[in-house]
Amino acid sequence: MILDPTRRGFPRPLIVLALFLVIVASPLAARAGERCDVGVYRLANGQVVDVAPSDGDTLRWRKLDGSTGELRQVAPGRWQSSYGWTGRADGITVEFDACPSQGLRFADQTGHRIPLRVTDTRFVSHGTRLVGRLLLPPGRARVPVVVLVHGAERASARRIYALQRLLPAQGVGAFVYDKRGTGDSGGAYTQDFGLLADDAVAAMHEARRLAGPRLGRIGYQGGSQGGWVVPIAARREHVDFAIVSFGLAVSVIDEDQQEIALEMQLKGYGPDIIAKAQAIGAAAERVIASGFSEGFDALDAIRARYRHEPWYKDVHGNYTWMILSMDRQDVATKGAALRFGTPFHYDPMPTLAAVTVPQLWVLGGKDLEAPSAETSRRLRGLIARGHPVTLALYPDAEHGMTLFETGKNGERVSTRFPNGYFRMLADFARTGRLQGDYGAAQIEQGSAGGTHP
Repeated sequence: MILDPTRRGFPRPLIVLALFLVIVASPLAARAGERCDVGVYRLANGQVVDVAPSDGDTLRWRKLDGSTGELRQVAPGRWQSSYGWTGRADGITVEFDACPSQGLRFADQTGHRIPLRVTDTRFVSHGTRLVGRLLLPPGRARVPVVVLVHGAERASARRIYALQRLLPAQGVGAFVYDKRGTGDSGGAYTQDFGLLADDAVAAMHEARRLAGPRLGRIGYQGGSQGGWVVPIAARREHVDFAIVSFGLAVSVIDEDQQEIALEMQLKGYGPDIIAKAQAIGAAAERVIASGFSEGFDALDAIRARYRHEPWYKDVHGNYTWMILSMDRQDVATKGAALRFGTPFHYDPMPTLAAVTVPQLWVLGGKDLEAPSAETSRRLRGLIARGHPVTLALYPDAEHGMTLFETGKNGERVSTRFPNGYFRMLADFARTGRLQGDYGAAQIEQGSAGGTHP
């Protein structure tokens, strides 16, 4: 979530230039350089299915009910689906009409692409050109717009984020952008939360400009690492709401410590072993938080003390495992490649308490990468004090807000998203509150108005 970008308070003067160049506006969802079958479709039975790029030459479909599958091409225009991420055939076949037609056949249902209004753009933050895209539902009505804020990944959000279409399919606009150092955006990849928050604010201004008279409410949604960035951005300039999915209300150091403890507990270890594992983590955390400039002797000493213990191999954490796998020379020479400006000791709670707009936090009860117990406890404290925070906990969901099955080797394999999750995001963007049923979500809501200091 932090240092491995492929895995699923910094007050500063705001220096943002958000202009500029609208590249093209079109009712089509497929853009230059993208597959023409990528898009969101409405089936004859009224259901919505999104088709997005996936790994290699595969595609991934998602429905608003959370079901999903991977598509592999078996003949020209014909694709076979497998269940979730399991690789098991699910009996679904998808056929796309030849380009530039906008139709498909999904299982036994025909469907046609929803004609979203899509505008590609470029804007500037801190002197760096960022590339983004606004997607609006068809028509002329005013709609809320959600600015999608990156997690730690290096991939292009414009390419992989399905929410950019699943939200407009529900009548809510979305602005998606490649964060600095990813996709077609300039700059260097960073995990500087303050800088990334400034970029999110610049993206919000560009989304507001492009939406024009169609803009109703506007706010952010960020997953994983984006959960630290979104509240900072929401404090820097006014928006109407802030949504965090599978994020954390603790520091980056605490994240690693909590993940070590939870993983060791799930493997059956008791408090004494967990304490030793966390001590190992603390030594690794000191090295990485210092920018690999100190703590080597202590790390070597604790590794030598415990490396032959039978439980040592199970010490993992969010990033401790990377340091433990390196010898002293590796740590000294390769550490530079892991310096992303990560603020390891940042405490998000003062910022969360100062956010005055409605916040929605959607967490997974079985999240290993961002353990949710302490974050949930802290959010409940804000709710009890009258802050406009809504906590929605899916008890069986893990990081990425997916449900999963566990194989014989103990590895988790994701199967789908929780029913109600995609609908929940759209509803909160509309009103800043949740009403009704959202599947298995356990929901606690605070005040709908301003916070109490």
